[in-house]
Amino acid sequence: MNKTNFWYRVFDLYYDGFRSMTLGKKLWLVIFIKLFIMFAILKVFFFPNFLKANAPKGGEADFVSRTLNERQAR
Repeated sequence: MNKTNFWYRVFDLYYDGFRSMTLGKKLWLVIFIKLFIMFAILKVFFFPNFLKANAPKGGEADFVSRTLNERQAR
């Protein structure tokens, strides 16, 4: 691989940085676990699919447009 390639240099920078980490690996693991919990688990339980429940199939764009116009008129 060409050593002057930008993407190779970026990859090499991060690869060397992660390889020499000790505490950082555990911190990144904690960050990834928290992100997984936030985006995968909490979304399922706390953020229902509002459009699927309220808009007719194929009419999602019209439903959003109508709802936005109603809110703007208030």
